[in-house]
Amino acid sequence: MARAKKWLAGRGGAIAISEKSGVRMLHIGGDAIQSAMRLSSPDALELDYTRAMMAFLLFHPEPRDVLMVGLGGGSIARFIHARMPGTRVRVVEIDPGVIAAAKHYFGLPPEDARLRVVLGDGAEYVPAHPASADVLLLDGFEDGAHASELCTQSFYDAARGALREGGVLVANFMSDDRKLDLWCGRMRKSFGERLLRVSAEDDVNLIVLAFNGGPARIAWDELKRRARQLKRALGLPFERFVASLKVYNPHTARYLRIAAE
Repeated sequence: MARAKKWLAGRGGAIAISEKSGVRMLHIGGDAIQSAMRLSSPDALELDYTRAMMAFLLFHPEPRDVLMVGLGGGSIARFIHARMPGTRVRVVEIDPGVIAAAKHYFGLPPEDARLRVVLGDGAEYVPAHPASADVLLLDGFEDGAHASELCTQSFYDAARGALREGGVLVANFMSDDRKLDLWCGRMRKSFGERLLRVSAEDDVNLIVLAFNGGPARIAWDELKRRARQLKRALGLPFERFVASLKVYNPHTARYLRIAAE
C-alpha cells in the first residue's frame, strides 16, 4: 500500500489519504480503497465499480434528480456535476470526516443549485423523502461490508418509495458477499422482481439495479444504440456493461428481460 499522506478522524475509523502513481486514494478504517482520483483527470471515474454504477444510464439516460447514500471521495457526485449539466445530485453521508476529506483532498465542488451534501443517516433520510429521485445510488459500507441498515426489507421498500415512476435503484455490493442472495431477494420483493446485475470490470464488485416500474424487457439493439451514444458523451465503457447484462441476467436473443412477462 502507498504511504499515507494525511490522516483524519472518522466516525467509522481513521481516514487515510494516500497517493501512488498519480492517483489519490481514500481509506477508511483499513487498507481497502473506498475512493480514488487521478490527479491529472480529477473529474474522471478511476475505480471500476464507480464506472459500473453508471450503467443505470442505459435505462434512465436523463435523470433530473440523483440521490446518493455514501459519499466516499465524491467521485460519482463530481462526475455527474461536471458532465451531466441537466442533473441535480444530493448526497447523504453519515461521517463528517468523509465529507471533509472529499472537500479538501478530492476536489468535491462547492454546493450549488445542482449539488447538495447532507450530513445524516441514509437509512433515515431515504424514507423521509418519497418520490424525490429518479435514481438512488447506494454505496454505504461498514467494516468492508454493505451497511446492514441499508439492506433491510423496510429500507428497500422505502428506497422504492423514494423513486419516481420509472426510477432506478443502484446498489454496490462486494461480489463475494455471502449475504448477497439474501439482499437481492429482499430487493426483488420490494421492486416486484424487477432486478438486474452488472459486474465491475475487476469482478470485485457487483452492481444491482432495481426498477420502480418501467418496461418488462428491452431490445439488445436498443441497449447497444444507447451504449454507443453514452460512450461518446461520457467516455465510459457502456458496451461492456451491455455485455455484462447478458452474462448475469435472463434474456433471449433479441431482448434483455427486466421482469417476468
